Amino acid sequence: MRTRLAGLALSSAVLTVLAGCGLSDTDSSDEQVTTTGEIKGTVTLQTWALKPKFTDYMQGVIDGFEEKYPGTTVEWLDQPGEGYSEKVLSQAASGQLPDVTNLPPDFALPLAEQGLLLDVDQADDKLRDEYVDGAVASYEFAGQTGVYGYPWYLNTDVNYWNSELLSQYGLDVTKLPTTVEELVAQARIVKEKSDGKIHLMSRKPGVEDLTQAGVDILSSDGKKFVFNTPEAVAVLDTYRDAFAEGLLPRNVLTDAYLGNMELFKKQQVAWTTGGGNSINDIKVDNPTLAEKVVASPTIGTPPLYTQGLSVSKRSENLPTAIALARWVTSPENQAAFAEVVPGIFPSTIASAEDPQFSVSDGSNVGDAKKIAFTSLAEAQMLKPVVVDQAMDDFIKQQFSLAISGEITSKEALDKAVDKCNELLND
Repeated sequence: MRTRLAGLALSSAVLTVLAGCGLSDTDSSDEQVTTTGEIKGTVTLQTWALKPKFTDYMQGVIDGFEEKYPGTTVEWLDQPGEGYSEKVLSQAASGQLPDVTNLPPDFALPLAEQGLLLDVDQADDKLRDEYVDGAVASYEFAGQTGVYGYPWYLNTDVNYWNSELLSQYGLDVTKLPTTVEELVAQARIVKEKSDGKIHLMSRKPGVEDLTQAGVDILSSDGKKFVFNTPEAVAVLDTYRDAFAEGLLPRNVLTDAYLGNMELFKKQQVAWTTGGGNSINDIKVDNPTLAEKVVASPTIGTPPLYTQGLSVSKRSENLPTAIALARWVTSPENQAAFAEVVPGIFPSTIASAEDPQFSVSDGSNVGDAKKIAFTSLAEAQMLKPVVVDQAMDDFIKQQFSLAISGEITSKEALDKAVDKCNELLND
């Protein structure tokens, strides 16, 4: 499931394919549709690679819906993980979208732009009262009015620290950095006391770091990128200075860079970020390290990774489709799903007091889970879904040039904004 959440980065392929497919049978009008009425009849539900591992869970959810609403039938379609975006594309192009479909925000965006998805904010006056703000916002798109999906299961990142290395190199595990400035200061201590053998910082910044610093990435109408600001320059300058000082591994800008989690597992760096269940993954690769790991809230705004259920605007049974999307994403059904899939969290406000998520058992695994769950109240999508792979690659390239000192931070940001606007308007 973690892989699927990380799969949000697939946006470029999906957007490119959908943009180029020529959806001839689309409807971008403001046509009003009937969303109220008796809940009965047949609806289709499409999920993404849940069979066979989660067949029992999903079938139980479906059985529960049909029992709660006599006279309803749910036809469950489950698509393979590979090629899911192409399948959705095919369904959209042929006017055969299921009534309810699992779509992460980047998959939902092009369909919403084509008028194929129901604005559930307009159809459901309880939406904003019952789901976490950031999760609802992840289905709102710049330049469009509406919410185009019910948030389903969520995840975010927390900080993981190697307590043994921190203590060995002069840091207090009870005084972990909470700002980038504190992080840099503590990275300097680790570098000096380890004679440069161990690093605290081990990754270069991306678009997400600009958002965390309060930089707007897109204009409010979604028509142009605007992140070449003095505040963004300051972010890159901080990393450039840290790199020049030797506070990051020299290969962080090269293809030899393994990533901060892999370096953390090798105990070459003392800090990484990861999902709320990452200690269990660390246990697999380095069991002795897992015992030393301490978790803390992420620095700045926590990132939000979202899965959701969108309703086809062309459903012939909208009242039942909406009821089904609500049922699958209800607090009870999401709590049960999280029991089956440790590391995911429900998107409903009512889940805030569920001790399954909100109370730690005192272990570092329990602490990380609690921190991740409580962070969701503030979590946001830090990279707009319109940032496709080509844009992201160019941005990273320019940021690397700035951090290495080959160009100034302002030059890097200007070039990145120009290129992204060019790609956006292609």
